[in-house]
Amino acid sequence: MYKLTGVTKRYSRGKETVEALRGVDLTIEDGDQLVIQGPTGGGKSTLLQMIGGLDRPSEGSVELDGVNLATISEAKLTRLRAEKIGIIFQSFNLIPTLTAQENVETALVPLGVKPAERRERAAEALSSVGLGDRLKHAPSELSGGQQQRVAIARALVKKPKVLLADEPTGNLDEGTRDDIMGLLEGLWHEYGLTFIMVTHDSSIARRAPRLATIKAGQITLTEQGRGNGRFTPQQQYAEQGNQGY
Repeated sequence: MYKLTGVTKRYSRGKETVEALRGVDLTIEDGDQLVIQGPTGGGKSTLLQMIGGLDRPSEGSVELDGVNLATISEAKLTRLRAEKIGIIFQSFNLIPTLTAQENVETALVPLGVKPAERRERAAEALSSVGLGDRLKHAPSELSGGQQQRVAIARALVKKPKVLLADEPTGNLDEGTRDDIMGLLEGLWHEYGLTFIMVTHDSSIARRAPRLATIKAGQITLTEQGRGNGRFTPQQQYAEQGNQGY
């Protein structure tokens, strides 16, 4: 479970101090799906960085399972991210000189997983997102949707508790966007993940069970209902890997 209490984040911009977050209080239960939406500069990506332990608040606490990410040592924070948190980015962040399989393996290196096991687990993760026949392909040989599937496999291969996604469909066309969201929704259900996503896309935000709208560094939470069928997991995602997504 996440518990954010009084989270404030200030940045210096020349002589000006900018408050990206202003006293945010937020609880996210294990297995929740939360979408964070807001205008550019409103603080949504900053909030995701706090949740992911990628940055620390100026004030307040960010607790994951009782551990305050704001105060633990950098070494312990790095280890916690490696073990518990998978992150997906809008720009995919794949290493262009590595194959799909090798890109996925990079998530296991910090955990000390041996090479043979890394290769096996990476192949399994890619198969789970419909790319079992693309293991040896470089990112340049894959479509945008396929590259995002590699990024998803990389985030999931270490079997994290939390999956964070920062605009995961921002670089995709509408059809591919829907395929990727169906995939993410199916994986959320299958693995019992805590899934937190930033998006500017209102059509995605409306379908989430919980919505955190952030503006000027402050959030408003909306419970949009669970099990209402508006964002039903698409079980066919595993069959879509050969369709050029």
